[in-house]
Amino acid sequence: MSKRIGFISTRFAGTDGVSLEAAKWAQVLEQDGHSCFWFAGELDRCAACSYLAPEAHFHHGQIAHISENVFGRTRRDPDITDLIHSLRATLKNKLREFIREFDIELLIVQNAMTIPMNVPLGLALAETISETRMPTIAHHHDFFWERNRFAVNAVGEYLSMAFPADLPHVRHVVINSPAQRDLAHRRGIAGTLIPNVLDFDQPPKVDQGEIQRFRHAIGLAPNDLMVLQPTRLIKRKGIEHVIELVKALAHLRCKLVISHEDGDEGAGYSDWLQAAARNNGVDIRLVTENVVSPWRETTAASGQFSLWTVYAAADLVTFCSLYEGFGNGLLEAIYFKKPIILNRYETFISDIEPLGFEFITLDGYLTPEVVTAARRILRGGNETYAGPERNYAIARRHFSYQVLHRRLQSIMTELHGADTLPFSRRPKGAVSRSSESLSVRLAV
Repeated sequence: MSKRIGFISTRFAGTDGVSLEAAKWAQVLEQDGHSCFWFAGELDRCAACSYLAPEAHFHHGQIAHISENVFGRTRRDPDITDLIHSLRATLKNKLREFIREFDIELLIVQNAMTIPMNVPLGLALAETISETRMPTIAHHHDFFWERNRFAVNAVGEYLSMAFPADLPHVRHVVINSPAQRDLAHRRGIAGTLIPNVLDFDQPPKVDQGEIQRFRHAIGLAPNDLMVLQPTRLIKRKGIEHVIELVKALAHLRCKLVISHEDGDEGAGYSDWLQAAARNNGVDIRLVTENVVSPWRETTAASGQFSLWTVYAAADLVTFCSLYEGFGNGLLEAIYFKKPIILNRYETFISDIEPLGFEFITLDGYLTPEVVTAARRILRGGNETYAGPERNYAIARRHFSYQVLHRRLQSIMTELHGADTLPFSRRPKGAVSRSSESLSVRLAV
């Protein structure tokens, strides 16, 4: 039976991993006959099926003010507490309005109850789900305990309550096995493992004319070789290793292209990285403003290119992350059958490497052997390297839409077979027994 599904996050826009993965989930669910709707602080989805709540974004002025005053500190001022609860109440009302307006029957929360980029939103979600008994799938991409910047904080009670919320009507999904173990160990919560996926049953369509337009737009000459780093400009992506590699390959006219934005961890690393590239004579091109999601529902502006065009244009893809929840960029490079150089991060070692993929790998530092292998591939082209074809076949077995379809079906069957009643279908005035007074007070 088809459902009306509400996706919730801080943002659904651009090419960050959460936005892209949410779009894939929606695509699979819509293929099964479900209807999808969107709630966030920034949206590039269809306006008719979206609810924009500016306070949901982590860049919102008051949300950023809260984060500045609760992380890296051990004491919280009362005025910050008051602001947290004021915004929590605002967001609860907007969540209820979203649920009513679109007659939502199932929520899918994308990372908003996982990493505390927006503490009031996490609290609002926990309370709303508890009060309404709304069936919910919480999709966790990266937990707060995986990030050093959240280790010292003044909101420990809120993190325990809502990041993630342990509620009877919530089913938890993680994207790697280390996170699955940590969630069970730290919180006693069982999580279902659903890796990142792509539609490997439908190979990408490559438009050579669009590739040439993209290369010309970013100033590449016909004989330039494009080394693509498909990640955000943040420290844990290990981009300094890529600069070292491109420097060693300079005589091949290699240009380093970075396709994603700075991210949410400050501009310090980005500034340092660009200076390091200049000092090492590495030609680096940042194309973030011109690249849009392949699943974008609104019309792209003139001069913008799909992320798929960027991958198709690359001669070599580097993925030298020190840490990844899973690695969308790796999966996307496999999808476009590109030769790949990567650093062996934890999730790769535990969940990806044992499947038999063929990559050029490094273990935290660049070796002459890696440089030699990269030079050989770039000189000879993909024809001299069988890895991309083999990698695509393996990914089709393990990371296709079929995997996502089967596991989502199982979770949804369990949720809607439980003792739950969607908020939009509940009798007027009905409340959760555990939070009756609060629900009545905030009813809209």
